[in-house]
Amino acid sequence: MIFVTVGSRNYPFNRLFIELDKLCEEGVIKDEIFAQIGTSTYKPKHYKYKDFISQEEFVDYIEKSKYVISHGASGSIMKALNADKKVIAVTRLEKYGEHINDHQIQNNEAFGSNSYVLPVYEMDELKDAIIKIQTGKDNLKKWENKDPMAIVNMIDNFIQDNW
Repeated sequence: MIFVTVGSRNYPFNRLFIELDKLCEEGVIKDEIFAQIGTSTYKPKHYKYKDFISQEEFVDYIEKSKYVISHGASGSIMKALNADKKVIAVTRLEKYGEHINDHQIQNNEAFGSNSYVLPVYEMDELKDAIIKIQTGKDNLKKWENKDPMAIVNMIDNFIQDNW
């Protein structure tokens, strides 16, 4: 099972759910999907979903999943990484009305440059990321969270080095 989560902010992420339906139709995704779609207005056709789920359900879906497709929020990504799951982090972009700014680009670049997640910025990249995970060619490193400030420091260092 693939767990997809986009949080609870008041910004739809229709682009992601439309692309997932397309990849199901093409046969790229054969696994069962469960998606937490938040305030998205697009209703998936090929997989189960709920608008919002409880924290207990969230943890349960992560535990049951083969891998997680998350929006680029560090909290959702960290919960999946801490559960030892591979993550595809799809960036919400301001130009599509998916967030108030493009801070998720920096989050995903920081996680991706350290090989902790497969970052996706535009939907035409999602298929390749899914195929990499399905075939074991993702080259992702296992996250080891020994320092509670590790994520903050990683993102801060990335921004300082690249901006």
